[in-house]
Amino acid sequence: MDYIKAFIVGGAICLIAQVILDRTKLTPAHILVSFVTAGVILGGLGLYEPLVKFGGSGAKIPISGFGYTLAKGALEGARTKGYIGALSGGLEKAAGGIAAAVLFGYIMAVVFNPKTKD
Repeated sequence: MDYIKAFIVGGAICLIAQVILDRTKLTPAHILVSFVTAGVILGGLGLYEPLVKFGGSGAKIPISGFGYTLAKGALEGARTKGYIGALSGGLEKAAGGIAAAVLFGYIMAVVFNPKTKD
């Protein structure tokens, strides 16, 4: 049942992004930034947590989950280390994901021949 919940939540997030992409003139970069920002705001307000508890990885894996992780880390850092923790906590919490994205992005750029979109 966990897989089905994750599929429903992750699919709904991706569906929303696809509908926005198809029906507006927003670029993928605008949607990406909007979803990260929404994840931070919803995470900071505690509204994203129920979605994570219900959907698990379906809510954590999409880009809005990255924003949620940043907000959660900043809040935890602020509780333990004060203002410095608020600034560094999000990056500490998301460091593994950021490092993996940079590493795998580099590997894909070396292995494949990236081209500009025509």
